[in-house]
Parts: sequence; structure tokens; C-alpha cells
Amino acid sequence: MLGELDPCGGGDPIPLRGKKLMVGRRPSCDIVLPFPNVSSHHCELEYKDGHWNIKDLGSSNGVRVNGERCTTRVLYPGDEILVGKHGFKIQYTVVGESPDEEEPVEANPTAMSLLEKAGLEAERVATRNTAEAAREKRRRKQTRRLTSEDDFLMEWFPDE
Repeated sequence: MLGELDPCGGGDPIPLRGKKLMVGRRPSCDIVLPFPNVSSHHCELEYKDGHWNIKDLGSSNGVRVNGERCTTRVLYPGDEILVGKHGFKIQYTVVGESPDEEEPVEANPTAMSLLEKAGLEAERVATRNTAEAAREKRRRKQTRRLTSEDDFLMEWFPDE
């Protein structure tokens, strides 16, 4: 056995017995995941040079490794793989040296959102944070009860 896939939601581990394994919904696959959000031939796991690699085979719902969508990726022990909407942690013993880094982000068009590519993600987050702060300020202002002393003092402070 070359390792195993541990289901994140509980269940029996899936042994990785061959060096090249097809994962999908079809009964002919090496690892069968009979769920509608798993493609018939979803992805391929390959044990090469002492490391497991995953390759998306053009599936509808994609493959994610540690939350990031990818087409190909070297897997390390403990990495979380999402096939469709089903999560697994891969467990195995690394043999040999670590391979060169994974695919560059440019090679995977879905690894980065369009907002990130356009440089607008930080702007969107800042806008959202500003809007949240304004809502919080309005909420606090609406729930505060004023007394006659507060009215007198508030005349001296400019509105923000």
C-alpha cells in the first residue's frame, strides 16, 4: 500500500494500492465516488518519484488542494483534497527529495479569482470593511439612548 485517503467527514480510509489511480463516479474507476457532483472520470492520482500527484481530468466541479483549485499538483502528507464536494486527507510516507514547486499560478487560470487578477480584491475587501464599519456605527448610534445632558454636550461636538 502506497498510502491512503482519509474521508474528512468520517468513514473508512481508502487504500492507495496502485501507482496510477482513476477517481470518479464510474464503476470502472479505481476509486469510485458514486455522487452526482463527481464526474465519471474526475481526476487521476499518480505516485511518481516518491510523491503523490493529482491531475484534474476536466471535471465539472474541479479539484481543490488545501482550498485552492488546481489542474495538477504535487500532494504532501496531510494535504486536503476536495473532489467535487467530498474532502479527503492524503496520508503517505514521502520517499526521496521534494520535487520542484507546483504549477505556477499563471498556468492555472482558475487558481486566482478575476478580482485578484485585476488587482481589485484588496479594494473590494477595503470597501466591504468600510461599509461594515459604517453599518456598525449606525447600529451603535441607533441603540444609544440620549439624556438631556447628552443633548447639551452633543451641541458642542461636530457630527462625524
